[in-house]
Amino acid sequence: MILCKTVAELRNEIASAKTAGKTIGLVPTMGALHEGHASLIKAANKENDLVVVSVFVNPTQFGPTEDLDSYPRTLDADCKLAEAQGADIVFAPSPKEMYPSEDMTWVEVTGEVTKVLCGRSRPIHFRGVTTVVSKLFNLAQPDRAYFGQKDAQQVQVLKRMVKDLFFNLQLRIMPIVREADGLAKSSRNTYLSAEERQAGLILSKSLKHAQELFAAGERDPQKLVAATTAMIKAEPMADIDYVEIYKMPDLNECQNPMQGENLLALAVRFGTTRLIDNTILEVK
Repeated sequence: MILCKTVAELRNEIASAKTAGKTIGLVPTMGALHEGHASLIKAANKENDLVVVSVFVNPTQFGPTEDLDSYPRTLDADCKLAEAQGADIVFAPSPKEMYPSEDMTWVEVTGEVTKVLCGRSRPIHFRGVTTVVSKLFNLAQPDRAYFGQKDAQQVQVLKRMVKDLFFNLQLRIMPIVREADGLAKSSRNTYLSAEERQAGLILSKSLKHAQELFAAGERDPQKLVAATTAMIKAEPMADIDYVEIYKMPDLNECQNPMQGENLLALAVRFGTTRLIDNTILEVK
């Protein structure tokens, strides 16, 4: 496996791969890799000749009071995990490498898809995501790019960007990977105390409860939100940021009764750690 730290090094490797007619899979990450990332790398390895994993804690997607400085950075361990799952290249640039100038070009998706849910409390977040991901797409020139369904809003934002900017690639969205007890895998889980981690199980439990109500025929989005919210509020350590349902794919307001695909998404704080989770409720 090759570790590239500069744009020039990565471009060189990609040019060789393209000349050889290889297909390329890209797995963009912020490092602190876990089994969720491993599942993305494994999928990329199955479907492509060359797999590029980017490891970059992207400063432009963090707000001024967020955890940029404390976000876990574990490059050696990340390289080992990536290689074990079949990665051929790890691209781990510095912030200066990705953002060489203070004056810069932004890629920004507008509309409800970036305004609701995480967009409300993190107004610059998605602009940072779409800017860095578009740079990675240009550098790695992937045939396929792999993302996790846990970041459901990010997925919808990137689908919009790929469509609008005519990126010639396929987005592959992989299911949420969970711990045995249901907690969604996340690099930020390492911040949780033992008590907070236990309390965090209420997220997957409340989503399961909503799925059961939906399966039993409930089609009123407000009733599903109310039931999910009540269950989370019963956990004393949970501080709710949002529990909301939106219509896929553009995250517009949900109809009553619900139709088509709908995203039930949660963001809840446990201590200082903000966890997200979601499920898709589809009316067949």
